[in-house]
Amino acid sequence: MTSSDTPPVPRRLPSGVHEAVRPGCALLRLETTASREGVLDGAWWPRSRDMGAELPALLSALIAHLGPVTRVGLDTAAWEGLPTRILVDDRVVHIDSFPVGDDTVLITRGDRDIFSLLVVPPDAAPDAARTAMAQAVRADNISQAEQILIDTGSGRGSSG
Repeated sequence: MTSSDTPPVPRRLPSGVHEAVRPGCALLRLETTASREGVLDGAWWPRSRDMGAELPALLSALIAHLGPVTRVGLDTAAWEGLPTRILVDDRVVHIDSFPVGDDTVLITRGDRDIFSLLVVPPDAAPDAARTAMAQAVRADNISQAEQILIDTGSGRGSSG
């Protein structure tokens, strides 16, 4: 069998990825298994609620690991400066409004491959944020984003 006879392997989540970051980059963790069995596929800790400032770094990091991204789903009530589309690597990425809450962002690769990321609030304490991100990327995680933020003390306000 020649290499041209081999079907292309779909890009999967890379093992051991933790983009920990230079200034101006996204703080992002992705699940480390190709099976994507957890409730969430990763976690993102933006520096602010200004989507125009935060989204380019997130998309650049995701595209580097996942390939082209076509859509981003966000809750418009949770973000400032939300564009309807953004150009990344000469490709248009559409921004959709979904009532997913401020703790989740949906990333679409291709037509139907959706990645769900926990969003840690920008003002979260570093230890709590790291704990929340680590929980979100566990393959055996069964908690929704909101519950992870409550359990780790990473969310805004009290959990009472």
